[in-house]
Order: sequence, then C-alpha cells, then structure tokens
Amino acid sequence: MAFDPDKYKQTTRRQWEDYAEGWNAWAPLLESWLGDATERMLDMAGVGAGSRVVDVAAGAGGQSIAAARRVGPDGSVLATDLSPTILAYAAKAAADVGLDNLSTQELDGEKLTELPTGSFDAAISRVGFIYFPDRHAALTGIHHALGEGGRFATVTYSTAATNEFFSIPVKLIREAAELPAPQPGRPGPFSLADPAVLEGELIAAGFHDVEVQVVDAPVRLSSAAECVRFERESFGALHQMLGGLDPDAREQVWADMETELRRFETDEGFVGPCELVIAGAAR
Repeated sequence: MAFDPDKYKQTTRRQWEDYAEGWNAWAPLLESWLGDATERMLDMAGVGAGSRVVDVAAGAGGQSIAAARRVGPDGSVLATDLSPTILAYAAKAAADVGLDNLSTQELDGEKLTELPTGSFDAAISRVGFIYFPDRHAALTGIHHALGEGGRFATVTYSTAATNEFFSIPVKLIREAAELPAPQPGRPGPFSLADPAVLEGELIAAGFHDVEVQVVDAPVRLSSAAECVRFERESFGALHQMLGGLDPDAREQVWADMETELRRFETDEGFVGPCELVIAGAAR
C-alpha cells in the first residue's frame, strides 16, 4: 500500500488528541528520563537569557518549560504541535509554575514557513522530528524561522537494538498483528538512528556547523509492569498497531511485553535500554 503522508499526519494528530492526557500524566518520568538530554539539546541550540525559541512538535511541553526557564523574562518560547489538546497541557504546565514567557500555537511542523522570517534565535524538537513524513520541509521551515546564526537542535532515538524498552513492544505487536516491517525512509521512532542521515539532512536544508552526540538514557521505573503501563497509557501508536486484533489478543500482547521486558529488572528496579542521538546545527 502506498504511503499517504496526509493520512499519516491525520492519524498522528488523532493519536495525540486521544492520548494527550496519558502522556501528560507521565511528565515526571519524561523529565527524569529525558532531562539530561534536554539540557544538552538546549546547549546545542544556544538557548540562553533573552533567546526567542520555537519548539517544534512540543507535545506536553516539558522541554518548552526548560527552555522558558533558561530564556528568562526577556526571552520567549513558542511551543507548536499538531495536537491542540496536548498543547493545552503545555500551557497549563507553564502557568502552574508561573512562567508567562511561553505561548502555544497549533501548527504542522512541516509548515514553519508560516512563521515570520528570521523571528527566532533557536529552534528545538525533542523526540518529535522523527515522526515527520517530510523532514526536509520541516528543516527548511525551521531554517526560514531562524535568524542568521540561529541554531536548531533535536533529540531522536538511536537504533532499535539500543532502545529495547520500546523496540521489544513494537516487535511483539508487529508479530501478533502480522504487520510488515517499516519501509526505509518512512517516519518512525528509529528513522534517524544513523547520525550521518540526520547530519546529511541538516546540511541539505542549509544548516552548517553540525554537532552530533550519542548518549545513554535508560528508562528507570519500578518494574517491567510499570514500563508497560507507561507505554500503554502514553503511546497512541501502539494502540493503533494493535487495532486489528480482538480484545483478548491485545491483552495477550501486553502481557507478553511485560514478560519480555522483565529481563531488564535489576535490584534497583527496571532499567530499560535507551540510547539517544542529540544533534545541533547553525543557520
């Protein structure tokens, strides 16, 4: 079946609308898990006091809030996403901690050319850029939105083999639902596993001074069961993949996930393998 990017984005938007509450509810885990990578991303993007920042595919906005704290009262952060529901959680989270320098805008990440030219000093995207069907359009839009010398930085997943906390559940679902393997070049969690691919795409969009880091970022929870609960409540894409199975078969897959993930339980709890790629570049 031919890939339909418009249908894909409609489905993705619906998933985040449906699971925004669950994703937001796990915000403390997201920030403890991704916090260090987020700080490195903000460093690579040159986010500092007074910076004007656009966050692309911001989700519930944990990294948007981290950026807003850095830029201070003289700076600003615009959090953008396809899902208005998840952006509402980002806005509430900012208000709850007293930040009034963060605003939100429902905006397709591939259409940043709708923003004023050169209106930002920095752009960021945390585990969102990997899901864009047309990454070149997204990058050229980011390039358009940045002023001369502005920087973009992103966090993506490395390979499936180094991210088994998530790749094992995906593999089990594909096997149970008899789904084909993802095609090369299609959006997905491991679509930018090779840092050279991301570097090439940044350069093709007009960026330079590319910097790439690969970092270990294990997912730490109390147990494998808790990891499955996190993914079940937060990842709408997994539910979509399971959609063709009857309820009993779906429950069996969730149970199989827990069984397989138990191999990562230690005396200190569940330590799920995760490796991230952090890349930055200048306009």
